[in-house]
Amino acid sequence: MAARRIRCVLKHTALFQPPASLSAVIAAANVTSREYSTFKDRVIISAKQQVNGVDFHYEETGTGKHTVLLLPGALGTTRTDFLPQLTGLSASKYRIIALDLRGYGSSRPPDRDWPPMFYHRDADDVAVFMQALNIPRYSVLGWSDGGIVAMILAASNPASVHKLVVWGSNAYISDVDLQLYKNVQNIDDWSPKMKQPFIDVYGEEYFRKQWQGWSQAVLNYTTHRNGDICIDSLHNIQCPTLIVNGVKDPMVSQEHPAFLHKHIANSRVVDFPEGKHNLHLRFHTEFNSLVEQFLDEELLKQE
Repeated sequence: MAARRIRCVLKHTALFQPPASLSAVIAAANVTSREYSTFKDRVIISAKQQVNGVDFHYEETGTGKHTVLLLPGALGTTRTDFLPQLTGLSASKYRIIALDLRGYGSSRPPDRDWPPMFYHRDADDVAVFMQALNIPRYSVLGWSDGGIVAMILAASNPASVHKLVVWGSNAYISDVDLQLYKNVQNIDDWSPKMKQPFIDVYGEEYFRKQWQGWSQAVLNYTTHRNGDICIDSLHNIQCPTLIVNGVKDPMVSQEHPAFLHKHIANSRVVDFPEGKHNLHLRFHTEFNSLVEQFLDEELLKQE
């Protein structure tokens, strides 16, 4: 089912009225643009917020007190990576925000570039973005590269990150990982099913250029940092952390969830025996239920 998108300006909000509380928090954040859509009767607000010289695109839904930020994988977008979470996580318990990182999706221009330590730059962008939205405390869900960014973010901003969920993520690049990255470096070797969603978003030329840029930037961690992406950050993560492990993930070897669990103090691992890299999409019902249970634990203890 395709999303139904309705463009509107503030003076015409009678056409499509979002929940008052959600509209108010968006207005207070001084966003540069916004529009509304519905998907499965869920109101989703799309907006842009200027941070660090970039108009960051994000989508927001839900009116709960607990803000949950969703960070995508490499070149991922709010809809390609998180539609089952935008429409499936509780709208009454959470304020759900999915973000396109700089140069991703609709957070363009400028085009994406790949400096050394680009994950740390992304984490800084996210921290300033949430400050610009006047959200001092929030939980973070990060998939793949988004999980790396989320871990750096949590380590650097312990007062801001309430809880952390990561999956398909790693803190270093092993020899096994290096071969996995090389295997997917050429998009001509990808299946149409794997490649087409990116081409639909970016066009083939931009996607090809950016995927080559990402591949080289990741490989540079092996030459410039001996494979270390964010190992030093792990011991600084103070928030409760859920590590979701796809046992059949072809992109992340099984050593990584164990390493994260060992080095993040207040963490746990939950295995999805049939889960691959995109387990949150294929098993979205089970994944969303697990995440909500984790996010709600303190509330349950207080009751």
